[in-house]
Amino acid sequence: METFTEEERRLLEPFVSNMDKPIFVLRNLPEVVKGALFSRYSRSTKSLRRTLLDEFIKNRDIGLDAALASGKGGSGAAGDGFVGIVATDKAEQFYDRVLLGYGDDSVAELAGAHIALEDISIIATKLVEDARIGLSPLEKSTRYVYFDQKDENGKWRYYEEPELATSEFAEVYRGTCDKLFGTYAALIPKVSKYVSEKMPKGELLSERAYEATVRSKTCDIIRGLLPASTKTNMGFFGNGRAYEYLITKLYADPLAEMRELAKSMQTELRTTIPSFVKRPDTPHGREMQDYIRNTRLDAQGASVPAEPGAEGVTLVDYDQDAEERIIAAALYPYSGLPMKGLLAYAKTMPQEMREKIIAAYVGERQNRRHKPGRAYECARYTFDICANYGCYRDIHRHRVLTQQRQVLGCLHGYTLPREIVESGYEAEFKEAMDAARGAWETIAKKRPLQAQYVVPLAYRIRWQMTMNLREAFHFCELRSAMQGHVDYRRVAQGMFREIEKAQPNLAKHMKFMDMKEYEFERLEAEKRLDSKIAESMKKHGN
Repeated sequence: METFTEEERRLLEPFVSNMDKPIFVLRNLPEVVKGALFSRYSRSTKSLRRTLLDEFIKNRDIGLDAALASGKGGSGAAGDGFVGIVATDKAEQFYDRVLLGYGDDSVAELAGAHIALEDISIIATKLVEDARIGLSPLEKSTRYVYFDQKDENGKWRYYEEPELATSEFAEVYRGTCDKLFGTYAALIPKVSKYVSEKMPKGELLSERAYEATVRSKTCDIIRGLLPASTKTNMGFFGNGRAYEYLITKLYADPLAEMRELAKSMQTELRTTIPSFVKRPDTPHGREMQDYIRNTRLDAQGASVPAEPGAEGVTLVDYDQDAEERIIAAALYPYSGLPMKGLLAYAKTMPQEMREKIIAAYVGERQNRRHKPGRAYECARYTFDICANYGCYRDIHRHRVLTQQRQVLGCLHGYTLPREIVESGYEAEFKEAMDAARGAWETIAKKRPLQAQYVVPLAYRIRWQMTMNLREAFHFCELRSAMQGHVDYRRVAQGMFREIEKAQPNLAKHMKFMDMKEYEFERLEAEKRLDSKIAESMKKHGN
């Protein structure tokens, strides 16, 4: 290990998690400084600590030395506030100079930021989450949280789309959203009572677990009434490069909410990672925005036919030689042959040998987290899915695949939960759905994109998913698990059946598919949580 003088250690300790191990964490540094540090580190013979000391702490342009000299850093423990002390503008200027010497966009992946997006519509969350790489989102759940609270002005919490709010559709838009929220709120106690009567509390179930199970089941049943305009919250962690592209893309979106969101995100991220979010305002950024706008086919007047679709999953395309592809890729690291030669070898292999190699490659899976290796990424499947928007909203967050959705509307009808019928509230549910369809049909004639906001989550949307077999293992086994919502469990089960029908020798290794139906999906999960809570309390002597 490199040695440092006592003075050098004093200077470094506030910014690293340890001084005597080869693995350590940076702390108390602005994101822009972290990015510049790693950039410089990649082209230096020095260690990271030495680079930090010589070229950053002792660099007066950045201000770390001034922060230390001021004594405001205290003992140097994490969270002492150095980020607030270091002059962001100086750090930014220094970083820009570093970038001039590198000219590599990947440098912007070395620093990131957390950001909260509150009171945005459900429509907006999907457009933001279309960004798949470099961003990690979390979104307020319609499965565990009631959306029945009005704002400080006594209004239901839905986004008032500006083009609709100032148009001839304003009254029908607000009236429909109010009706949907009103029906949703009115059904909460009624459906909750129905669920409680269907599932009386047993002696072995805690009050916490029982209430959580009833609440989640109630949410699952009635969430379809919420319009896509519903205001929700989400949080992101992302790197600078991902934020730059996301903001650029949002500026080019035809919806006003997206453009306003881009402006707000850029403004706030400038306080933390300013150098990474400059480009959308540059000529290069504006050119990219124009490119995105100009490649929208609907902007070119393309007339695409539409027809109602039935709920379900269809495998529309797949690699029929998937077994050969997987075998060749599995053998590749252990062979001296090129891939072309291994594919030819796999084609001549007896079926018994194929199955033996595939079984050995998959191994003895003990749980769904034991996934096959990278060879399974060589087989691809494309599914066409028609299911309700609430279901799509849950599934959309999977990122290791290609997804494309059609515009949300009421063309494909809606999902009527069985429990709504059984509890006797079908008429109320249908009345709200019919009102929403009428509003959508009225608005969509002139403003089809804005009309999406009035569509409830129960209405179906059609989308396409292309994934490799490795992701299919992950997706189908995860989303078919007992605690999942019945709607997306059926999608996962349908995808598995399609793969099984097409390639049974590969599908049989999906050992952790749950093909059953459950009355109360969250019950067992809440029981397990009870056990964990009890173990934790016992461990800590409570």
